[in-house]
Amino acid sequence: QVQLVESGGGLVQPGGSLRLSCAASGSMFRILEMSWYRQGSGTQRELVATISSGGSPSSADSVKGRFTISRDNAKNTVYLQMNSLKPEDTAVYYCHAWTVWRPEGYWGQGTQVTVSS
Repeated sequence: QVQLVESGGGLVQPGGSLRLSCAASGSMFRILEMSWYRQGSGTQRELVATISSGGSPSSADSVKGRFTISRDNAKNTVYLQMNSLKPEDTAVYYCHAWTVWRPEGYWGQGTQVTVSS
């Protein structure tokens, strides 16, 4: 069983930065594929960025060049560095962990990010 706890959300002005963190419990972290999703008001949940167990990152076109996903296996933590934030980045951001032994993965509780002046 893996429990995920996100932190780092908040209110930021357009053009600002935030760093989200997701801490995972247990000893499986280094073999998990980790992702960040987001869901804005009235929209479907969308994939923002993924980092493989080997550390290879990928991100959605809408955030490329602005958001960076990274992981620290020693701390069982995945990060999402968000720069040049826009109002359309406003959403609840969710951490997700995936392993072949649990195809549906694990979800965190979400953290709110609001970009507004």
